[in-house]
Amino acid sequence: MIVNLLNPLLNLHGWEAYALVGALVFAEAGILIGFVFPGETAVILGGVAASRGHIEIAALIVVVVTCAIAGDSIGYLVGQRWGRRLLGVRMLRRRQRTLDRVLDQLNRRGAIAVFVARFTAFLRAVVPGLAGMSSLPYRVFLPANAAGGVVWGTAYCLLGYVVGSAYTKLEHDSAIASDVLLGLIVVALVVFAVRRRRKESEEERAVTPDPRAPTDPPT
Repeated sequence: MIVNLLNPLLNLHGWEAYALVGALVFAEAGILIGFVFPGETAVILGGVAASRGHIEIAALIVVVVTCAIAGDSIGYLVGQRWGRRLLGVRMLRRRQRTLDRVLDQLNRRGAIAVFVARFTAFLRAVVPGLAGMSSLPYRVFLPANAAGGVVWGTAYCLLGYVVGSAYTKLEHDSAIASDVLLGLIVVALVVFAVRRRRKESEEERAVTPDPRAPTDPPT
């Protein structure tokens, strides 16, 4: 059942694949509630599609990195203009304490907090908007955002490509083996999503340490 649902995504070709993956990556960071969009999963599946020859991996990386940087930039502007209103959304009110800590870290640690947040699911979606609400200037935000987008986008595209290449090789050798590997891809994505949810709080604490802890002295 799950395999049947995933197959259309893995079999996308050309501009449709680029558009879908790019749109999900862009939407993930374009608004403060973008964590409802599966941007990371879309990037991995895009890499799998590239390994099957449906799209070019280099072009996919360009699309993902561009949309990640652009989405974060829009998120920054949205946060700058409407951030306080969006914080009143119910799904964000539940995380108010975490958001306050992230905002504090953005004010104190700036670019470092922006870069590290790119690799944490929830923070990747909310940090651009919070950065727009903070004292962090866009000229400082943009380079950190771009660096995180390049590293994250390239890594996850290649991850999907490597997994997909292994699947394609087995597909030629054994139909049973290829079905098993496709099932493992599905399981891996599900486990990845579950573990990401469970560890989200720990990851957030790692990026947003206790405000009572001493900070680096000014240079």
